[in-house]
Formats: sequence, C-alpha cells, structure tokens
Amino acid sequence: MVVKVEGFGSYEGKRVDQFHLVSDTGVEVDLIGWGVVVRDWRVPVAGGLRQVVLGFDGFDAYPAASPYFGSLAGRVANRIGNARFQLDGKTYEVDANFHGHSLHGGAGGIGRRVWDAEVDGDAASVRFTLVSPDGEMGFPGNVTFSATYTLTGNRLSLELAARADRRTPINVVQHQYFNLGTGPDVLDHRYRIAGHAYTELGGLLIPTGAILPVEGTQWDMRTGRTMRDAAGLPVDYDGNVVLASDRRFDDPVAVVTGPDEALTLKLFTDRPGLQIYNSVWTDVSAEGRHFGRHCGFCLEDQDLPDAVNHPHFPSVIYGPDRDYRHRVDIEIA
Repeated sequence: MVVKVEGFGSYEGKRVDQFHLVSDTGVEVDLIGWGVVVRDWRVPVAGGLRQVVLGFDGFDAYPAASPYFGSLAGRVANRIGNARFQLDGKTYEVDANFHGHSLHGGAGGIGRRVWDAEVDGDAASVRFTLVSPDGEMGFPGNVTFSATYTLTGNRLSLELAARADRRTPINVVQHQYFNLGTGPDVLDHRYRIAGHAYTELGGLLIPTGAILPVEGTQWDMRTGRTMRDAAGLPVDYDGNVVLASDRRFDDPVAVVTGPDEALTLKLFTDRPGLQIYNSVWTDVSAEGRHFGRHCGFCLEDQDLPDAVNHPHFPSVIYGPDRDYRHRVDIEIA
C-alpha cells in the first residue's frame, strides 16, 4: 500500500502535512500532523464512498474553529476539576480553559501542536511523535508521546504511548466526531455500549467521585437504544461510562449502526472508560458550512475523568518506572 504525503498548511512556522491512506477494501483515511487529526474517513457503500467523520476541507479552519474534530486530546483529556491536582506532596495548577477547570490538557494541549511523522507505506501506517516539555500547560515532566495509526481493511488502529522523565498524569483520547448516515444529526443511530456503570457528574460536568449503576438511566445502552426519549425528543450525552475490567480486547465495547443500516461501527479498547458525547455544545461555522447540536457522536475511550482528584479511580500517574500505553481499534463496514 502507498501512503501519499502532501503539504496541507502551516502552523506557527511549521509545515503541516496530510497523509492519505487507502486499504485493500477501498477505505480511505486522511490524517494531518496538526493534533494528529483524522481529517477525513471514507467507507465504501452502495453507490460509492461515504464520509463518516466530521472535519474541514482546509487547514486554516482547524486552529480557528475546530472543537477537537478528529484530534488527539491531552496531556490529560476530559476535565480536571478546578484545574489543579496534588502529586507527591505538591499542588499543580494547570491551564484553566473551561470555566475555571481544565479541559483536554488546556488551550495549548497536544491536540493543538504540530507532530513529527514517519511513514510506513508497506503497512499503510503513520507514526507521529511529539515532545511536551516540563511545565507545558502546568503539567510536570518532559513527556515524549507517540501515536501510530494503521489502516487494515475496514479497521483503523491507533497505538498510543508516552514516556515521562518524572511522575505526571497522562490520559490521551481520540476525538473523532462520527456520523454514519447522511442526515444532519446522529439521534437515530442505534447505540449498544457495554458500560455497566457511569461516573456521576456535578456542576460543569466535573465528576463527583461516585460510580453508579447505569440501570434505569439514559446511560444504560447495553441492549441498544437511539438518542431519543420515549416521546421522540433528543437526549443529550456528555458523560463517561465504566467498562468491565475482565473483558477481552477483541470484544467491542461499542457497536453503533447508522439509521439506514448501511454502516456499523465497532470500537475496541483497553481503557476502563468511554466518554459518550453527541455534540451537545457544538456550534461551529466554517468554510461556508455549519456544524450544530447533535451533528456527530464521539466515543472517547479513556481513563476515568478527573482521576487525578479521585484516588479510588484507576491511576493515571505515569513516570520513569511506568510508561503509558493505550490501544484502540475502530472498524466501520
């Protein structure tokens, strides 16, 4: 397989390349080096290729308007309450870019940086690397990140890794906005998600620390449901479900079917949580188009949000004696 590389733009004096991957089943994926964004993803259906992620045609709209369309988010994705945490006897103040809290690593997180890239054309793979220096966005330690995307058939695989020279929190997510249909919203997709519990949220979507059963709540998607209530009205989603710890990687944690049943998405991950978001807050106009409420759905496989402030959550602290590793596969066919 051949990976086509071409210039796509520039950011803060650095060239931003685009990487075009094509699989033997005809799936096409475009990646860009800014934020390791999956800019476009097209899957064969009857009559041609269907675009299944939201994104922009040109680069300039990304730094100007993107709500993390297709990017990686971190160092610490999701929210850190009050934009602070304690580690090894010290209090760290990180970038408070969300109403006094920290969201997705701060305003200058890894999803808004230009990464270096190395292509493996034989494997339809691109390996991106980035060094985040000590103190960036307030986080301790020098951290070297890598993110390798590989396209095989109808499956896009992401292997994330990070090595830190001192103890520091790390939680990186892929932030694709999917729409498997041809309509303006994703409310009538059918979602089956293997979350048995959810992390309760307080004000501004900051976890309270409680982990509650999904039964009887909107978060119970184990047998499949749309994102409408019994009266047909939209249901908003922006929260984290907890996944079974004894599952196999080969068991999908999410299965989503488009409203016309032409495409089904399966997501496989080794993380303990999954943020379900249906573009509740999206209101973006760029390139003559508008992306509004419920335009796409995100399935952000992750460690539990605000884990740095809840010691009973699985640890997100990594360092010289513990590297960060994270794998997620997404198959659409």
